[in-house]
Amino acid sequence: MKTIISNSEDKTFNIGYKLGELLQVGDIVCLTGDLGAGKTTMTKAIAKGLNIDEYITSPTFTIVHEYEGREKLYHFDVYRVGSVEEMEDIGYEEYFYSEGVCVIEWANLIEEIIPEKHLWINIKYGLNNERIMDMVPTSEHFKKIVEELERI
Repeated sequence: MKTIISNSEDKTFNIGYKLGELLQVGDIVCLTGDLGAGKTTMTKAIAKGLNIDEYITSPTFTIVHEYEGREKLYHFDVYRVGSVEEMEDIGYEEYFYSEGVCVIEWANLIEEIIPEKHLWINIKYGLNNERIMDMVPTSEHFKKIVEELERI
């Protein structure tokens, strides 16, 4: 696990933007953290890094939104998902194993179906409005990405 501390909204955005630039087809980013910690903000920055110009909203009631950019982005918010069966009903595997990038907010709620290779980011509040981002890469590809993010 690597921890990155952001002391400003700009730095947090830059971390997400760089992450978006580095993501490739098939990548899965799992975001967890308290309400308001910055999961959707991080997703918006990732989208910008993927050259997505659309306004990104949290898909709380539809579970997943699709966006077109350098790569497709499938943005999940599973906060209201009651079971893995609900994820099966929306055909989550078609998204997870597709020609796009998945960002999953509240991924801890569906942890048992997350593919083995992913980047897990837990965002916590720190002192003086800091954001503490604990990043857990599960492959060499994601380890290299986290090393790049540490340089920001």
